[in-house]
Amino acid sequence: VVQTNLAITYHDLGRLEEANRLLRDVYSGTLRLHGEEHERTLRAANNYAVSLVKLRRFEEARSLQRRTIPVARRALGDPHDLTLSMRSLYAQTLYKDPVATLDDLREAVTTLEDAGRIARRVFGGAHPMTKDIEAILLNARAALRARETPSGSA
Repeated sequence: VVQTNLAITYHDLGRLEEANRLLRDVYSGTLRLHGEEHERTLRAANNYAVSLVKLRRFEEARSLQRRTIPVARRALGDPHDLTLSMRSLYAQTLYKDPVATLDDLREAVTTLEDAGRIARRVFGGAHPMTKDIEAILLNARAALRARETPSGSA
Protein backbone atom coordinates (compact mmCIF):
# COMPACT_ATOMS: atom_id res chain seq x y z
CA VAL A 1 0.00 0.00 0.00
CA VAL A 2 2.84 2.38 0.88
CA GLN A 3 4.62 1.67 -2.40
CA THR A 4 1.40 2.24 -4.36
CA ASN A 5 0.86 5.54 -2.56
CA LEU A 6 4.44 6.53 -3.30
CA ALA A 7 3.89 5.64 -6.96
CA ILE A 8 0.81 7.88 -7.02
CA THR A 9 2.90 10.69 -5.57
CA TYR A 10 5.60 10.14 -8.20
CA HIS A 11 2.91 10.20 -10.88
CA ASP A 12 1.47 13.45 -9.54
CA LEU A 13 4.98 14.95 -9.66
CA GLY A 14 5.36 13.88 -13.29
CA ARG A 15 7.88 11.17 -12.44
CA LEU A 16 6.04 8.55 -14.51
CA GLU A 17 8.93 6.13 -15.05
CA GLU A 18 9.61 5.93 -11.31
CA ALA A 19 5.91 5.42 -10.63
CA ASN A 20 5.83 2.69 -13.25
CA ARG A 21 8.81 0.86 -11.74
CA LEU A 22 7.22 0.92 -8.29
CA LEU A 23 3.88 -0.34 -9.61
CA ARG A 24 5.64 -3.13 -11.54
CA ASP A 25 7.39 -4.16 -8.33
CA VAL A 26 4.14 -4.02 -6.35
CA TYR A 27 2.46 -6.23 -8.95
CA SER A 28 5.34 -8.74 -8.97
CA GLY A 29 5.46 -8.91 -5.17
CA THR A 30 1.70 -9.22 -4.81
CA LEU A 31 1.63 -11.95 -7.44
CA ARG A 32 4.28 -13.93 -5.52
CA LEU A 33 2.60 -13.34 -2.17
CA HIS A 34 -1.06 -13.90 -3.04
CA GLY A 35 -1.15 -15.68 -6.42
CA GLU A 36 -2.74 -14.61 -9.69
CA GLU A 37 -6.41 -14.93 -8.67
CA HIS A 38 -6.31 -12.75 -5.55
CA GLU A 39 -8.11 -9.44 -5.88
CA ARG A 40 -5.08 -7.56 -4.54
CA THR A 41 -2.94 -9.05 -7.30
CA LEU A 42 -5.49 -8.12 -9.94
CA ARG A 43 -5.72 -4.55 -8.60
CA ALA A 44 -1.93 -4.29 -8.65
CA ALA A 45 -1.90 -5.57 -12.24
CA ASN A 46 -4.50 -2.98 -13.22
CA ASN A 47 -2.54 -0.19 -11.53
CA TYR A 48 0.58 -1.28 -13.38
CA ALA A 49 -1.34 -1.39 -16.68
CA VAL A 50 -2.66 2.14 -16.05
CA SER A 51 0.90 3.36 -15.58
CA LEU A 52 1.97 1.68 -18.83
CA VAL A 53 -0.87 3.41 -20.67
CA LYS A 54 0.13 6.78 -19.22
CA LEU A 55 3.61 6.14 -20.61
CA ARG A 56 1.99 5.22 -23.96
CA ARG A 57 3.46 1.72 -23.73
CA PHE A 58 0.30 0.23 -25.19
CA GLU A 59 1.68 -3.12 -26.33
CA GLU A 60 3.14 -3.85 -22.88
CA ALA A 61 -0.16 -2.91 -21.25
CA ARG A 62 -2.11 -5.13 -23.65
CA SER A 63 0.22 -8.06 -23.03
CA LEU A 64 -0.28 -7.74 -19.27
CA GLN A 65 -4.03 -7.34 -19.65
CA ARG A 66 -4.37 -10.31 -21.98
CA ARG A 67 -2.93 -12.42 -19.16
CA THR A 68 -4.86 -10.85 -16.26
CA ILE A 69 -8.33 -10.08 -17.63
CA PRO A 70 -9.25 -13.76 -18.12
CA VAL A 71 -8.09 -14.40 -14.54
CA ALA A 72 -10.26 -11.53 -13.26
CA ARG A 73 -13.25 -12.76 -15.23
CA ARG A 74 -12.82 -16.24 -13.77
CA ALA A 75 -11.98 -15.21 -10.19
CA LEU A 76 -14.19 -12.14 -9.75
CA GLY A 77 -16.77 -12.46 -12.51
CA ASP A 78 -17.75 -10.20 -15.39
CA PRO A 79 -19.90 -7.81 -13.31
CA HIS A 80 -17.15 -6.99 -10.79
CA ASP A 81 -16.03 -3.36 -10.88
CA LEU A 82 -12.36 -4.34 -11.22
CA THR A 83 -13.06 -6.66 -14.15
CA LEU A 84 -15.04 -3.91 -15.88
CA SER A 85 -12.30 -1.39 -15.20
CA MET A 86 -9.67 -3.74 -16.61
CA ARG A 87 -11.70 -4.35 -19.77
CA SER A 88 -12.27 -0.63 -20.21
CA LEU A 89 -8.56 0.07 -19.89
CA TYR A 90 -7.78 -2.73 -22.34
CA ALA A 91 -10.09 -1.13 -24.90
CA GLN A 92 -8.27 2.16 -24.38
CA THR A 93 -4.93 0.49 -25.14
CA LEU A 94 -6.44 -0.59 -28.42
CA TYR A 95 -8.04 2.61 -29.68
CA LYS A 96 -5.49 5.10 -28.30
CA ASP A 97 -2.53 3.32 -29.88
CA PRO A 98 -1.39 5.30 -32.95
CA VAL A 99 -0.63 2.04 -34.77
CA ALA A 100 -4.04 0.51 -34.03
CA THR A 101 -5.56 -1.44 -36.88
CA LEU A 102 -9.22 -1.34 -37.88
CA ASP A 103 -9.61 -4.70 -36.16
CA ASP A 104 -8.12 -3.22 -32.97
CA LEU A 105 -10.58 -0.33 -33.09
CA ARG A 106 -13.49 -2.68 -33.68
CA GLU A 107 -12.36 -4.87 -30.78
CA ALA A 108 -12.20 -1.80 -28.54
CA VAL A 109 -15.76 -0.81 -29.45
CA THR A 110 -17.08 -4.35 -28.98
CA THR A 111 -15.31 -4.71 -25.62
CA LEU A 112 -16.72 -1.40 -24.38
CA GLU A 113 -20.23 -2.15 -25.64
CA ASP A 114 -20.21 -5.43 -23.70
CA ALA A 115 -18.70 -3.88 -20.56
CA GLY A 116 -21.17 -1.00 -20.79
CA ARG A 117 -24.15 -3.36 -20.99
CA ILE A 118 -22.90 -5.23 -17.93
CA ALA A 119 -22.22 -2.03 -15.97
CA ARG A 120 -25.67 -0.63 -16.82
CA ARG A 121 -27.37 -3.87 -15.75
CA VAL A 122 -25.38 -4.24 -12.52
CA PHE A 123 -24.84 -0.63 -11.41
CA GLY A 124 -27.45 1.37 -13.33
CA GLY A 125 -27.03 4.18 -15.82
CA ALA A 126 -26.17 6.87 -13.27
CA HIS A 127 -23.25 4.99 -11.71
CA PRO A 128 -19.80 6.53 -12.31
CA MET A 129 -18.47 3.22 -13.70
CA THR A 130 -21.26 3.07 -16.27
CA LYS A 131 -20.81 6.71 -17.22
CA ASP A 132 -17.03 6.29 -17.58
CA ILE A 133 -17.38 3.26 -19.83
CA GLU A 134 -19.99 5.01 -21.97
CA ALA A 135 -17.78 8.10 -22.35
CA ILE A 136 -14.81 5.95 -23.35
CA LEU A 137 -17.07 4.10 -25.80
CA LEU A 138 -17.96 7.40 -27.49
CA ASN A 139 -14.25 8.12 -27.97
CA ALA A 140 -13.57 4.63 -29.32
CA ARG A 141 -16.47 4.89 -31.76
CA ALA A 142 -15.16 8.28 -32.92
CA ALA A 143 -11.70 6.79 -33.49
CA LEU A 144 -13.24 3.94 -35.45
CA ARG A 145 -15.39 6.29 -37.57
CA ALA A 146 -12.39 8.49 -38.30
CA ARG A 147 -10.40 5.50 -39.52
CA GLU A 148 -13.29 4.05 -41.55
CA THR A 149 -14.11 7.37 -43.23
CA PRO A 150 -11.77 8.08 -46.12
CA SER A 151 -9.98 11.45 -46.05
CA GLY A 152 -11.91 14.27 -47.64
CA SER A 153 -15.34 12.70 -47.22
CA ALA A 154 -17.72 12.87 -44.34
